[in-house]
Amino acid sequence: MKIILTQEVSGLGTPGDIVEVKNGYGRNYLLPQGFAIQWTKGAEKQVAVIKRARDAREIRDLGQANEVKAQLSGLKVTLTARSGNGGRLFGSITPAEIVDAVKTAGGPALDRRRLELPGHIKTTGAYNVQVKLHPEVTATFPVNVVAAK
Repeated sequence: MKIILTQEVSGLGTPGDIVEVKNGYGRNYLLPQGFAIQWTKGAEKQVAVIKRARDAREIRDLGQANEVKAQLSGLKVTLTARSGNGGRLFGSITPAEIVDAVKTAGGPALDRRRLELPGHIKTTGAYNVQVKLHPEVTATFPVNVVAAK
């Protein structure tokens, strides 16, 4: 099945890319979620518009990505979570919780889908979280998980 991506899908491509995927993946996931549209000759003409907008946004975002990286490097992010004996959490820390913690710590608004966690965070302690701000810029910032009292 040939589709045109309308949003970034990790491992598949960026908006405006024409990709070939399995029928079930495209029909049952990408199209209903709005990540892609069905490929047609008319839709292929829209790809040029999508790519032009993406190129203009990326050129502008490279400078912004470096500014956001500088903001994140000096940030102290602390998350409080309920935990049992030995520091083991009830559940785990999600990317959405990390994005909220960055915002409350005075940091920039981040996209939770661009966060790369070092595995599942299920215990208290310090972790280094990476966020892919731009294809050329990746920022790393520390997240400290503490037990709620």
